[in-house]
Amino acid sequence: MVACVALLVATVLMLVVRERLDKVHVALIYLLIVLLGSAAGGRMLGLTLSFAAFFSFNFWFLPPYHTLGLADPFDWLVLLSFLVTGVVAAELLNRAQREAHIATRRAGEVDRLATIGAETLSAGRADDALAAIARAMQTTLGVQRCEIYRWHDGQAELACSAPTESADVEAPLGDVPVTIDEQVRWVAERASGVRELTDGAIQRAGRGASGASGSAPSVRALVLPLRVHDRTVGVVRLVQPTGIDFDATQQRYLDVLSYYAALGVERVRLVAEVEKAAAEREADRLKDSLMATVSHDLRTPLTTIRGIAHEMATDGDARAYIITEEVDRLNRFIADFLDLSRLSADAIPLNLALVAAEDVLGAVLQRIDGIVSGRTINASVASGDPILIGRLDFSHTVRILCNLLENALKYAPPEQPIDFSASRSDAWLYFMVADRGPGIAASEHERIFAPFYRPPGSPADVGAAGLGLAIARGLAEAQGGTLQLSAREGGGSVFTVRVPAADFSDIER
Repeated sequence: MVACVALLVATVLMLVVRERLDKVHVALIYLLIVLLGSAAGGRMLGLTLSFAAFFSFNFWFLPPYHTLGLADPFDWLVLLSFLVTGVVAAELLNRAQREAHIATRRAGEVDRLATIGAETLSAGRADDALAAIARAMQTTLGVQRCEIYRWHDGQAELACSAPTESADVEAPLGDVPVTIDEQVRWVAERASGVRELTDGAIQRAGRGASGASGSAPSVRALVLPLRVHDRTVGVVRLVQPTGIDFDATQQRYLDVLSYYAALGVERVRLVAEVEKAAAEREADRLKDSLMATVSHDLRTPLTTIRGIAHEMATDGDARAYIITEEVDRLNRFIADFLDLSRLSADAIPLNLALVAAEDVLGAVLQRIDGIVSGRTINASVASGDPILIGRLDFSHTVRILCNLLENALKYAPPEQPIDFSASRSDAWLYFMVADRGPGIAASEHERIFAPFYRPPGSPADVGAAGLGLAIARGLAEAQGGTLQLSAREGGGSVFTVRVPAADFSDIER
């Protein structure tokens, strides 16, 4: 209205001084009014003012006056140029205003999403953050219920739900072809969405959260995958009995909030893993402390039992020998427990020295001579240097190799020989124990070194507590070496102990 009045007033004032005005003056004044009107009232008002000014220009200011005819044909060029300029200016102003409005709205969306992200992901507990994300999705998208499910190892678990006060009253679906659990599983396994219609039908949507773009008033629930780094970590289910009909802004909110929800589910998983690892470390610490305490306290009564057994033996009681053997066995278990606790605390004493590999092999064979029982052990030292030397703890290395040979004797067939060798490669000295036993699955090659662990299929009782390999690896690593297991070609296992090697020049120093 104001623009029209301005056009009328400008026309009247120019008519008063029409004889002194040039065509350019009139065109510029009218064009200024068109631009101001377009900026204030939008495209339609700008176009209206352009055509009104066009006819006023022709009727009042171009001869012959008070007609739409023109005495000078070139005046048509002036009029058309004016009209085109006015229309183009109105359209450009409208486009600029529309883009500015979109930019302002997008900035508002970004601010809102940033606020939501800060409020949810900054929550102290992972579960609280996930619940806050569910509430944010519920309120922002205007749905009655938002349920977020965790997906882990092929299992779906309801992580949190954000119902309204009346969320317990859901519109009945009648006969639903599949249950919610089946929907969640299908969505998680295929990373595709599902739509529940108000008539009870189930529709498979497109891949990802964008599958909700086809939402309409006939859709009462959406079930969408939550993905992080191309991996499905959960599922979100949005319920609105009156129908879900997201506009473009809500669709963008859904995409971003779904990613927030995926991050929230992943955070819950990571926190659970961290807490589990912390609990396991604490359990290991308590176990080591208990083993050290119990092992130390058991030695006193075992010493007493051994003394009594010795007195019984002097009296000719045959049971004394059995008692002595069992006491020795318990003492070995206790020594293993104490060594394991020392290894866990990095408190095992070391006496590193330059030792010949042949001396180590000879000491090992001498120590296990009593349990060989006619079995064949092929001991060898690789040819090359006159003597192989390692920088190692002699007693610990002998104990490692004794443990490995004892295991080989327990598990390998009696008729099969056991290969026991030493060799050198670069800066390392290698001791290898190779048997023809049943072998160990590749998936168990690391787990077998855990304390008390026995691989599937192992005999229930082989006279040990399952600490030998754990202690052997710990002693090897304490010397700066390693202990590894590999499969032997043709069947069986190969245990390789690696320790730092030395040269003759080191002996001279």
